[in-house]
Amino acid sequence: MNVSIDTGRLTGGRLYQRVAEQLAAVINGGEYPPGSRLPAERKLAERFEVSRPTVREAIIALELAGFVEVRGGSGVYVCDGNKDTLASSTLDVGPFDILEARILFEGEAAELAAKKITDEEMAEVRQALSDMVTENEGEPICEKADENFHMLIARATKNDAIISVCSHLWALRNSSPVSARILEKVRQAGSKPRIEEHHAILEALETRNGPAARAAMREHLTRVIQQLLDATEAEAVEEARRKVMHSRERFNLID
Repeated sequence: MNVSIDTGRLTGGRLYQRVAEQLAAVINGGEYPPGSRLPAERKLAERFEVSRPTVREAIIALELAGFVEVRGGSGVYVCDGNKDTLASSTLDVGPFDILEARILFEGEAAELAAKKITDEEMAEVRQALSDMVTENEGEPICEKADENFHMLIARATKNDAIISVCSHLWALRNSSPVSARILEKVRQAGSKPRIEEHHAILEALETRNGPAARAAMREHLTRVIQQLLDATEAEAVEEARRKVMHSRERFNLID
């Protein structure tokens, strides 16, 4: 699965941050007055010459800062009482950048772990997967078992630098307001950690197959990117589904 993450020409600072700042300036300049709807995501991506995931992160940042309101199945609307600037605390590393880094580092970590993991560590990874199954059945989903699964693999590399990088990437994931908001949308859409993908990683580790472990980890995290993209579009998809159902009901009445 190929997912494009970063194709923008804007430079200086985080890409989605630059887009958010320029969109905020455009809003404050009056191009989009309070109550108006922003152009479609595709149009904004073309205007700023960036990818749609980058635009999506920028919109989430503007939503958190109070510039816009995202209305399910309707669009993104400018809020009354425009703000002057974006708060620096709102602008953090976005989830797509974090996942792109995780694909690179955790994929290599899985391959190295397959060569070095002990039987005791293997048992811990199996238990983490079992905990993930249980965690998926609960509400709300906290994903602690998911994080533990991935960090156990990182620690199995016996490489302190790799462990530190993976730990930092998870800390960014958990602390970034933009990342947290998108993950919230994922949970609202009913998405949960995919057990079968984690099981493929586990099987590769159990057979001490480094290339297979690397491939399984990269495939899993690439699918997580798609999961985030799908979840942030879920509201529009649901609205389209409602319209189709309404049309079917009308047809049935005529028939």
